[in-house]
Amino acid sequence: MTTCSSVRSLLLIAAAAFTGASGCQTYHAEVKTMAGAWSGNQLEIAAKQFGERADKESQTKDGVLWHLEAGAAHRAIGAYPESNRHLEAAAAQVDNYEQQARVRVGQETMAVMSNQQNLPYVGRSYDKIMLHTYKALNHLALGEVEKARPEIIRAYQRQQDAVEENNQRIEKAREEERQAENRAEVEKARADRKFSQALDGVTSELEGFKFYADYVNPFTVYLDALYFMYAGADASDLERARKSLKRIQEIAGDNKFIQADLDSIETASNVSSQQPVTYVLFETGQAPQREQIRIDIPIIVTSVSYVGAAFPKLVFPKDYAPELTVTAGDVQAKTATLASLDAIVALDFKNEWPVILTKTIVSTVAKGVAAYAINEAASRQSSLFGLVTKIGTAVAQAAVNIADTRTWTTLPKEFQIARVPTPPDRKIILEKPGAAPVEVMLEEGVVNVVCAKSITTSDRLLVSQFKLK
Repeated sequence: MTTCSSVRSLLLIAAAAFTGASGCQTYHAEVKTMAGAWSGNQLEIAAKQFGERADKESQTKDGVLWHLEAGAAHRAIGAYPESNRHLEAAAAQVDNYEQQARVRVGQETMAVMSNQQNLPYVGRSYDKIMLHTYKALNHLALGEVEKARPEIIRAYQRQQDAVEENNQRIEKAREEERQAENRAEVEKARADRKFSQALDGVTSELEGFKFYADYVNPFTVYLDALYFMYAGADASDLERARKSLKRIQEIAGDNKFIQADLDSIETASNVSSQQPVTYVLFETGQAPQREQIRIDIPIIVTSVSYVGAAFPKLVFPKDYAPELTVTAGDVQAKTATLASLDAIVALDFKNEWPVILTKTIVSTVAKGVAAYAINEAASRQSSLFGLVTKIGTAVAQAAVNIADTRTWTTLPKEFQIARVPTPPDRKIILEKPGAAPVEVMLEEGVVNVVCAKSITTSDRLLVSQFKLK
Protein backbone atom coordinates (compact mmCIF):
# COMPACT_ATOMS: atom_id res chain seq x y z
CA MET A 1 0.00 0.00 0.00
CA THR A 2 1.43 3.40 -0.97
CA THR A 3 1.80 6.26 1.46
CA CYS A 4 -0.80 8.33 -0.46
CA SER A 5 -3.21 5.44 -0.36
CA SER A 6 -2.54 5.05 3.33
CA VAL A 7 -3.22 8.74 3.94
CA ARG A 8 -6.52 8.45 2.07
CA SER A 9 -7.36 5.42 4.18
CA LEU A 10 -6.46 7.31 7.36
CA LEU A 11 -8.81 10.11 6.31
CA LEU A 12 -11.54 7.55 5.73
CA ILE A 13 -10.89 6.00 9.12
CA ALA A 14 -10.90 9.41 10.76
CA ALA A 15 -14.14 10.40 9.02
CA ALA A 16 -15.67 7.12 10.05
CA ALA A 17 -14.49 7.64 13.58
CA PHE A 18 -16.30 10.97 13.79
CA THR A 19 -19.38 9.36 12.24
CA GLY A 20 -19.14 6.51 14.72
CA ALA A 21 -18.57 8.89 17.60
CA SER A 22 -21.69 10.87 16.77
CA GLY A 23 -23.66 7.65 16.63
CA CYS A 24 -21.53 5.67 19.00
CA GLN A 25 -24.57 5.50 21.19
CA THR A 26 -25.53 2.54 19.02
CA TYR A 27 -29.11 1.47 18.36
CA HIS A 28 -28.47 -1.51 20.64
CA ALA A 29 -27.60 0.86 23.49
CA GLU A 30 -30.37 3.36 22.74
CA VAL A 31 -33.10 0.75 22.62
CA LYS A 32 -32.21 -0.70 26.04
CA THR A 33 -34.26 1.84 28.01
CA MET A 34 -37.36 1.23 25.94
CA ALA A 35 -36.71 -2.50 25.86
CA GLY A 36 -36.63 -2.43 29.65
CA ALA A 37 -40.07 -0.84 29.77
CA TRP A 38 -41.25 -3.37 27.18
CA SER A 39 -40.09 -6.46 29.06
CA GLY A 40 -41.01 -4.87 32.40
CA ASN A 41 -44.72 -4.78 31.54
CA GLN A 42 -44.80 -1.01 31.07
CA LEU A 43 -46.10 -1.29 27.54
CA GLU A 44 -47.84 2.09 27.36
CA ILE A 45 -44.56 3.78 28.32
CA ALA A 46 -42.63 1.67 25.82
CA ALA A 47 -45.09 2.47 23.02
CA LYS A 48 -44.88 6.20 23.77
CA GLN A 49 -41.08 6.15 23.84
CA PHE A 50 -40.78 4.07 20.67
CA GLY A 51 -43.29 6.30 18.90
CA GLU A 52 -41.54 9.53 19.85
CA ARG A 53 -38.16 8.16 18.80
CA ALA A 54 -39.57 6.84 15.51
CA ASP A 55 -40.99 10.24 14.59
CA LYS A 56 -37.75 11.97 15.58
CA GLU A 57 -35.46 9.50 13.79
CA SER A 58 -37.75 8.76 10.83
CA GLN A 59 -35.30 9.96 8.16
CA THR A 60 -32.14 8.61 9.78
CA LYS A 61 -30.31 5.36 9.05
CA ASP A 62 -32.28 3.60 11.82
CA GLY A 63 -35.65 5.07 10.86
CA VAL A 64 -37.12 1.79 9.55
CA LEU A 65 -36.26 -0.04 12.76
CA TRP A 66 -37.68 2.61 15.08
CA HIS A 67 -40.95 2.57 13.14
CA LEU A 68 -41.10 -1.24 13.33
CA GLU A 69 -40.59 -1.11 17.09
CA ALA A 70 -43.26 1.58 17.47
CA GLY A 71 -45.67 -0.34 15.24
CA ALA A 72 -45.38 -3.54 17.32
CA ALA A 73 -45.56 -1.68 20.64
CA HIS A 74 -48.68 0.28 19.70
CA ARG A 75 -50.31 -2.89 18.37
CA ALA A 76 -49.67 -4.59 21.74
CA ILE A 77 -51.67 -1.90 23.61
CA GLY A 78 -54.48 -1.90 21.04
CA ALA A 79 -53.60 1.42 19.37
CA TYR A 80 -54.13 -0.04 15.89
CA PRO A 81 -54.32 3.18 13.80
CA GLU A 82 -51.10 4.45 15.39
CA SER A 83 -49.51 1.04 14.91
CA ASN A 84 -50.38 1.08 11.22
CA ARG A 85 -49.09 4.65 10.85
CA HIS A 86 -45.65 3.50 12.00
CA LEU A 87 -45.74 0.26 10.01
CA GLU A 88 -46.74 2.17 6.87
CA ALA A 89 -43.84 4.58 7.41
CA ALA A 90 -41.46 1.62 7.75
CA ALA A 91 -42.90 -0.03 4.62
CA ALA A 92 -42.53 3.18 2.60
CA GLN A 93 -38.87 3.53 3.60
CA VAL A 94 -38.16 -0.15 2.88
CA ASP A 95 -39.67 0.26 -0.60
CA ASN A 96 -37.62 3.39 -1.15
CA TYR A 97 -34.40 1.65 -0.15
CA GLU A 98 -35.15 -1.24 -2.48
CA GLN A 99 -35.78 1.13 -5.39
CA GLN A 100 -32.55 3.01 -4.73
CA ALA A 101 -30.33 -0.02 -4.06
CA ARG A 102 -27.76 1.09 -6.64
CA VAL A 103 -27.29 4.43 -4.90
CA ARG A 104 -25.97 2.63 -1.82
CA VAL A 105 -22.81 1.50 -3.59
CA GLY A 106 -20.97 4.61 -2.37
CA GLN A 107 -22.25 4.06 1.16
CA GLU A 108 -21.06 0.43 1.10
CA THR A 109 -17.58 1.63 0.09
CA MET A 110 -17.47 4.02 3.03
CA ALA A 111 -18.61 1.21 5.32
CA VAL A 112 -15.47 -0.78 4.45
CA MET A 113 -13.45 1.78 6.40
CA SER A 114 -16.24 2.30 8.94
CA ASN A 115 -18.78 -0.35 10.02
CA GLN A 116 -22.00 -1.85 8.72
CA GLN A 117 -24.19 -0.23 11.34
CA ASN A 118 -23.46 3.14 9.72
CA LEU A 119 -25.46 1.96 6.71
CA PRO A 120 -29.24 2.46 6.59
CA TYR A 121 -31.20 -0.39 8.15
CA VAL A 122 -33.23 -1.59 5.17
CA GLY A 123 -35.12 -4.39 6.92
CA ARG A 124 -34.42 -8.10 7.03
CA SER A 125 -36.61 -10.60 5.24
CA TYR A 126 -38.55 -11.61 8.34
CA ASP A 127 -39.04 -7.92 9.23
CA LYS A 128 -40.75 -7.27 5.93
CA ILE A 129 -42.95 -10.36 6.25
CA MET A 130 -44.02 -9.53 9.80
CA LEU A 131 -44.56 -5.87 8.94
CA HIS A 132 -47.36 -6.76 6.53
CA THR A 133 -48.64 -9.54 8.80
CA TYR A 134 -49.12 -7.08 11.65
CA LYS A 135 -50.74 -4.54 9.34
CA ALA A 136 -53.24 -7.19 8.23
CA LEU A 137 -54.05 -8.09 11.84
CA ASN A 138 -54.49 -4.40 12.69
CA HIS A 139 -57.00 -3.95 9.85
CA LEU A 140 -58.91 -7.03 10.98
CA ALA A 141 -58.99 -5.71 14.56
CA LEU A 142 -60.45 -2.45 13.21
CA GLY A 143 -63.10 -4.33 11.23
CA GLU A 144 -61.45 -3.31 7.94
CA VAL A 145 -61.57 -6.79 6.42
CA GLU A 146 -60.98 -5.75 2.81
CA LYS A 147 -57.96 -3.63 3.74
CA ALA A 148 -56.35 -6.71 5.27
CA ARG A 149 -56.40 -8.58 1.96
CA PRO A 150 -53.59 -6.68 0.14
CA GLU A 151 -51.40 -6.85 3.25
CA ILE A 152 -51.78 -10.63 3.45
CA ILE A 153 -50.96 -10.94 -0.24
CA ARG A 154 -47.94 -8.65 0.19
CA ALA A 155 -46.68 -10.73 3.11
CA TYR A 156 -46.91 -13.83 0.91
CA GLN A 157 -44.97 -12.08 -1.87
CA ARG A 158 -42.29 -11.03 0.60
CA GLN A 159 -41.70 -14.68 1.44
CA GLN A 160 -41.37 -15.54 -2.25
CA ASP A 161 -38.90 -12.71 -2.90
CA ALA A 162 -36.69 -13.37 0.11
CA VAL A 163 -34.76 -16.36 -1.26
CA GLU A 164 -33.61 -14.50 -4.37
CA GLU A 165 -32.76 -11.39 -2.34
CA ASN A 166 -30.52 -13.47 -0.09
CA ASN A 167 -28.76 -15.09 -3.05
CA GLN A 168 -28.05 -11.65 -4.50
CA ARG A 169 -26.77 -10.42 -1.13
CA ILE A 170 -24.31 -13.29 -0.82
CA GLU A 171 -23.06 -12.93 -4.40
CA LYS A 172 -22.56 -9.19 -3.87
CA ALA A 173 -20.43 -9.86 -0.77
CA ARG A 174 -18.35 -12.40 -2.65
CA GLU A 175 -17.77 -9.90 -5.46
CA GLU A 176 -16.67 -7.28 -2.94
CA GLU A 177 -14.17 -9.77 -1.53
CA ARG A 178 -12.84 -10.59 -5.02
CA GLN A 179 -12.32 -6.88 -5.69
CA ALA A 180 -10.87 -6.04 -2.29
CA GLU A 181 -7.59 -4.11 -2.46
CA ASN A 182 -6.07 -6.43 0.15
CA ARG A 183 -7.49 -9.66 -1.22
CA ALA A 184 -4.40 -11.73 -0.41
CA GLU A 185 -4.53 -10.66 3.24
CA VAL A 186 -8.27 -11.41 3.34
CA GLU A 187 -7.74 -14.94 2.03
CA LYS A 188 -4.93 -15.57 4.53
CA ALA A 189 -7.15 -14.36 7.35
CA ARG A 190 -9.90 -16.78 6.32
CA ALA A 191 -7.43 -19.67 6.35
CA ASP A 192 -6.18 -18.94 9.88
CA ARG A 193 -7.03 -21.87 12.18
CA LYS A 194 -7.33 -19.83 15.37
CA PHE A 195 -9.75 -17.46 13.64
CA SER A 196 -11.85 -20.32 12.25
CA GLN A 197 -12.15 -21.96 15.66
CA ALA A 198 -13.30 -18.70 17.22
CA LEU A 199 -15.99 -18.34 14.53
CA ASP A 200 -17.43 -21.71 15.50
CA GLY A 201 -18.58 -20.16 18.76
CA VAL A 202 -20.84 -17.77 16.84
CA THR A 203 -22.51 -20.31 14.60
CA SER A 204 -22.69 -23.30 16.97
CA GLU A 205 -25.85 -21.97 18.65
CA LEU A 206 -27.62 -21.93 15.29
CA GLU A 207 -27.58 -25.70 15.16
CA GLY A 208 -30.36 -27.87 16.55
CA PHE A 209 -33.23 -25.76 15.26
CA LYS A 210 -35.95 -27.23 13.10
CA PHE A 211 -35.70 -24.72 10.28
CA TYR A 212 -38.65 -24.00 8.04
CA ALA A 213 -38.29 -23.59 4.29
CA ASP A 214 -36.19 -20.52 3.56
CA TYR A 215 -37.87 -17.37 4.88
CA VAL A 216 -41.31 -18.96 5.33
CA ASN A 217 -43.17 -17.80 8.42
CA PRO A 218 -45.83 -20.44 9.21
CA PHE A 219 -47.87 -17.93 11.21
CA THR A 220 -48.14 -15.62 8.20
CA VAL A 221 -49.17 -18.57 6.04
CA TYR A 222 -51.79 -19.53 8.64
CA LEU A 223 -53.24 -16.01 8.70
CA ASP A 224 -53.41 -16.28 4.89
CA ALA A 225 -55.39 -19.53 5.29
CA LEU A 226 -57.81 -18.15 7.88
CA TYR A 227 -58.48 -15.02 5.89
CA PHE A 228 -59.22 -16.73 2.60
CA MET A 229 -61.16 -19.51 4.31
CA TYR A 230 -63.61 -17.18 6.06
CA ALA A 231 -63.34 -13.77 4.37
CA GLY A 232 -62.67 -14.99 0.83
CA ALA A 233 -64.90 -14.01 -2.04
CA ASP A 234 -65.21 -17.24 -4.01
CA ALA A 235 -64.15 -20.86 -4.50
CA SER A 236 -60.67 -19.83 -5.66
CA ASP A 237 -60.08 -18.11 -2.33
CA LEU A 238 -61.20 -21.25 -0.50
CA GLU A 239 -58.77 -23.29 -2.58
CA ARG A 240 -56.01 -20.84 -1.68
CA ALA A 241 -56.85 -21.40 2.00
CA ARG A 242 -56.63 -25.17 1.55
CA LYS A 243 -53.24 -24.90 -0.16
CA SER A 244 -51.93 -22.63 2.61
CA LEU A 245 -53.01 -25.15 5.27
CA LYS A 246 -51.36 -27.98 3.35
CA ARG A 247 -48.21 -25.89 3.06
CA ILE A 248 -48.13 -25.34 6.82
CA GLN A 249 -48.34 -29.09 7.39
CA GLU A 250 -45.40 -29.59 5.05
CA ILE A 251 -43.14 -26.98 6.64
CA ALA A 252 -44.19 -27.03 10.31
CA GLY A 253 -45.27 -30.61 10.88
CA ASP A 254 -48.43 -32.11 12.33
CA ASN A 255 -50.77 -29.80 14.20
CA LYS A 256 -54.24 -30.94 15.25
CA PHE A 257 -55.69 -27.48 14.83
CA ILE A 258 -54.44 -27.23 11.25
CA GLN A 259 -55.90 -30.66 10.55
CA ALA A 260 -59.26 -29.55 11.96
CA ASP A 261 -59.29 -26.61 9.55
CA LEU A 262 -58.44 -28.89 6.64
CA ASP A 263 -61.22 -31.28 7.65
CA SER A 264 -63.72 -28.43 7.70
CA ILE A 265 -62.72 -27.44 4.17
CA GLU A 266 -62.79 -30.98 2.85
CA THR A 267 -66.18 -31.87 4.36
CA ALA A 268 -68.14 -28.68 3.77
CA SER A 269 -68.90 -26.89 0.54
CA ASN A 270 -69.26 -23.68 2.48
CA VAL A 271 -67.12 -23.30 5.60
CA SER A 272 -69.31 -20.48 6.88
CA SER A 273 -72.09 -23.05 7.44
CA GLN A 274 -70.07 -24.76 10.15
CA GLN A 275 -70.68 -24.49 13.87
CA PRO A 276 -69.33 -21.33 15.57
CA VAL A 277 -65.60 -21.62 16.18
CA THR A 278 -63.06 -19.55 18.12
CA TYR A 279 -59.36 -19.25 17.33
CA VAL A 280 -56.73 -18.16 19.83
CA LEU A 281 -53.55 -16.63 18.38
CA PHE A 282 -50.90 -16.43 21.10
CA GLU A 283 -47.68 -14.39 20.89
CA THR A 284 -45.22 -15.27 23.64
CA GLY A 285 -41.75 -14.16 24.68
CA GLN A 286 -39.19 -12.09 22.80
CA ALA A 287 -37.41 -12.87 19.55
CA PRO A 288 -33.61 -13.37 19.47
CA GLN A 289 -31.48 -10.27 19.99
CA ARG A 290 -28.01 -9.47 18.68
CA GLU A 291 -25.02 -8.78 20.88
CA GLN A 292 -21.46 -7.85 19.98
CA ILE A 293 -18.48 -10.13 20.51
CA ARG A 294 -14.80 -9.68 19.67
CA ILE A 295 -12.87 -12.15 17.54
CA ASP A 296 -9.24 -11.61 16.59
CA ILE A 297 -8.46 -11.54 12.87
CA PRO A 298 -4.89 -12.11 11.69
CA ILE A 299 -3.45 -9.14 9.80
CA ILE A 300 -0.44 -10.31 7.79
CA VAL A 301 1.87 -7.60 6.53
CA THR A 302 5.52 -8.29 7.40
CA SER A 303 4.56 -10.45 10.37
CA VAL A 304 1.40 -11.90 11.83
CA SER A 305 -0.53 -9.85 14.35
CA TYR A 306 -4.14 -10.12 15.44
CA VAL A 307 -6.60 -7.25 15.28
CA GLY A 308 -9.88 -7.40 17.19
CA ALA A 309 -12.96 -7.43 14.97
CA ALA A 310 -16.54 -6.97 16.17
CA PHE A 311 -19.10 -9.59 15.14
CA PRO A 312 -22.80 -9.88 15.99
CA LYS A 313 -24.04 -12.96 17.83
CA LEU A 314 -27.60 -14.09 18.45
CA VAL A 315 -28.86 -14.46 22.01
CA PHE A 316 -32.18 -16.13 22.82
CA PRO A 317 -34.30 -14.76 25.70
CA LYS A 318 -35.48 -17.62 27.91
CA ASP A 319 -38.20 -15.97 30.02
CA TYR A 320 -41.51 -16.70 28.32
CA ALA A 321 -44.83 -18.44 28.89
CA PRO A 322 -44.59 -21.87 27.23
CA GLU A 323 -48.32 -22.17 26.44
CA LEU A 324 -51.86 -21.05 27.17
CA THR A 325 -54.69 -23.20 28.42
CA VAL A 326 -57.98 -22.36 26.69
CA THR A 327 -61.24 -23.37 28.36
CA ALA A 328 -64.44 -23.10 26.32
CA GLY A 329 -67.37 -24.68 28.11
CA ASP A 330 -66.59 -28.37 28.53
CA VAL A 331 -63.67 -28.19 26.11
CA GLN A 332 -60.13 -27.50 27.25
CA ALA A 333 -57.16 -27.15 24.90
CA LYS A 334 -53.56 -26.03 25.12
CA THR A 335 -52.05 -23.78 22.50
CA ALA A 336 -49.61 -25.46 20.10
CA THR A 337 -46.54 -23.79 18.63
CA LEU A 338 -47.09 -22.85 15.01
CA ALA A 339 -44.07 -20.65 14.28
CA SER A 340 -40.82 -20.22 16.17
CA LEU A 341 -39.23 -16.82 15.63
CA ASP A 342 -36.12 -18.32 17.22
CA ALA A 343 -35.87 -20.67 14.24
CA ILE A 344 -36.85 -18.01 11.69
CA VAL A 345 -34.34 -15.45 12.96
CA ALA A 346 -31.63 -18.09 13.40
CA LEU A 347 -32.05 -19.25 9.80
CA ASP A 348 -31.93 -15.67 8.53
CA PHE A 349 -28.75 -15.08 10.56
CA LYS A 350 -27.24 -18.34 9.29
CA ASN A 351 -27.98 -17.33 5.70
CA GLU A 352 -26.64 -13.82 6.29
CA TRP A 353 -23.51 -15.06 8.06
CA PRO A 354 -21.38 -15.42 4.88
CA VAL A 355 -22.12 -11.77 4.11
CA ILE A 356 -21.37 -10.63 7.68
CA LEU A 357 -18.15 -12.63 7.72
CA THR A 358 -16.92 -11.38 4.35
CA LYS A 359 -17.72 -7.72 5.01
CA THR A 360 -16.14 -7.81 8.48
CA ILE A 361 -12.95 -9.47 7.27
CA VAL A 362 -12.58 -7.12 4.29
CA SER A 363 -13.23 -4.09 6.49
CA THR A 364 -10.95 -5.17 9.35
CA VAL A 365 -8.08 -6.11 7.04
CA ALA A 366 -8.39 -2.85 5.10
CA LYS A 367 -8.32 -0.78 8.28
CA GLY A 368 -5.56 -2.89 9.82
CA VAL A 369 -3.29 -2.68 6.77
CA ALA A 370 -3.92 1.05 6.44
CA ALA A 371 -3.11 1.65 10.11
CA TYR A 372 0.04 -0.47 9.81
CA ALA A 373 1.27 1.48 6.78
CA ILE A 374 0.49 4.83 8.39
CA ASN A 375 2.25 3.94 11.63
CA GLU A 376 5.28 2.62 9.73
CA ALA A 377 5.53 5.87 7.79
CA ALA A 378 5.07 7.91 10.94
CA SER A 379 7.74 5.98 12.83
CA ARG A 380 10.29 7.26 10.36
CA GLN A 381 9.42 10.81 11.40
CA SER A 382 9.98 12.28 14.84
CA SER A 383 9.21 10.07 17.83
CA LEU A 384 6.51 12.51 18.98
CA PHE A 385 4.83 12.52 15.58
CA GLY A 386 4.97 8.74 15.48
CA LEU A 387 3.41 8.45 18.93
CA VAL A 388 0.61 10.88 18.09
CA THR A 389 -0.10 9.07 14.84
CA LYS A 390 -0.25 5.67 16.52
CA ILE A 391 -2.62 7.00 19.15
CA GLY A 392 -4.77 8.57 16.43
CA THR A 393 -5.04 5.41 14.37
CA ALA A 394 -5.79 3.34 17.50
CA VAL A 395 -8.59 5.72 18.49
CA ALA A 396 -9.98 5.75 14.95
CA GLN A 397 -9.96 1.98 14.71
CA ALA A 398 -11.66 1.60 18.08
CA ALA A 399 -14.38 4.04 17.04
CA VAL A 400 -15.28 2.03 13.94
CA ASN A 401 -14.81 -1.44 15.40
CA ILE A 402 -18.53 -1.91 16.07
CA ALA A 403 -20.75 -4.80 14.95
CA ASP A 404 -24.17 -4.25 13.46
CA THR A 405 -26.42 -5.49 16.27
CA ARG A 406 -29.61 -3.81 15.09
CA THR A 407 -32.68 -6.01 15.18
CA TRP A 408 -36.46 -5.73 15.75
CA THR A 409 -36.62 -6.30 19.52
CA THR A 410 -40.41 -6.26 20.03
CA LEU A 411 -41.16 -9.35 17.95
CA PRO A 412 -42.29 -12.45 19.90
CA LYS A 413 -40.38 -15.66 20.44
CA GLU A 414 -43.21 -17.91 19.23
CA PHE A 415 -46.65 -17.82 17.66
CA GLN A 416 -49.00 -20.45 19.04
CA ILE A 417 -52.59 -21.31 18.12
CA ALA A 418 -55.64 -23.08 19.45
CA ARG A 419 -59.03 -23.83 17.89
CA VAL A 420 -62.12 -24.54 20.03
CA PRO A 421 -65.88 -24.65 19.49
CA THR A 422 -67.47 -21.41 20.61
CA PRO A 423 -69.40 -22.24 23.80
CA PRO A 424 -73.12 -21.33 24.11
CA ASP A 425 -72.39 -18.70 26.77
CA ARG A 426 -69.69 -17.19 24.50
CA LYS A 427 -67.22 -17.16 27.36
CA ILE A 428 -63.70 -18.57 27.20
CA ILE A 429 -60.97 -18.57 29.82
CA LEU A 430 -57.27 -18.10 29.04
CA GLU A 431 -54.67 -19.14 31.55
CA LYS A 432 -50.89 -19.09 31.38
CA PRO A 433 -48.75 -20.93 33.93
CA GLY A 434 -48.39 -19.08 37.22
CA ALA A 435 -50.89 -16.33 36.39
CA ALA A 436 -54.52 -15.65 37.15
CA PRO A 437 -57.04 -16.78 34.51
CA VAL A 438 -58.40 -14.18 32.10
CA GLU A 439 -62.07 -14.38 31.14
CA VAL A 440 -62.97 -13.26 27.62
CA MET A 441 -66.54 -12.57 26.50
CA LEU A 442 -66.69 -13.19 22.76
CA GLU A 443 -68.33 -10.81 20.36
CA GLU A 444 -71.30 -12.02 18.34
CA GLY A 445 -69.91 -13.91 15.37
CA VAL A 446 -69.62 -17.29 13.73
CA VAL A 447 -65.81 -17.16 13.53
CA ASN A 448 -64.08 -15.32 16.37
CA VAL A 449 -60.36 -14.69 16.72
CA VAL A 450 -58.81 -13.90 20.10
CA CYS A 451 -55.30 -12.46 20.10
CA ALA A 452 -53.30 -12.95 23.31
CA LYS A 453 -49.80 -11.66 24.05
CA SER A 454 -47.32 -12.33 26.84
CA ILE A 455 -43.73 -11.06 26.92
CA THR A 456 -42.41 -12.65 30.13
CA THR A 457 -43.69 -15.22 32.61
CA SER A 458 -44.52 -12.55 35.18
CA ASP A 459 -46.37 -9.99 33.02
CA ARG A 460 -50.09 -9.62 32.45
CA LEU A 461 -51.78 -11.28 29.51
CA LEU A 462 -52.85 -8.80 26.83
CA VAL A 463 -56.05 -9.83 25.07
CA SER A 464 -57.98 -8.46 22.10
CA GLN A 465 -60.42 -9.97 19.60
CA PHE A 466 -62.07 -9.59 16.21
CA LYS A 467 -64.44 -11.66 14.11
CA LEU A 468 -63.89 -13.04 10.63
CA LYS A 469 -67.53 -14.07 10.13
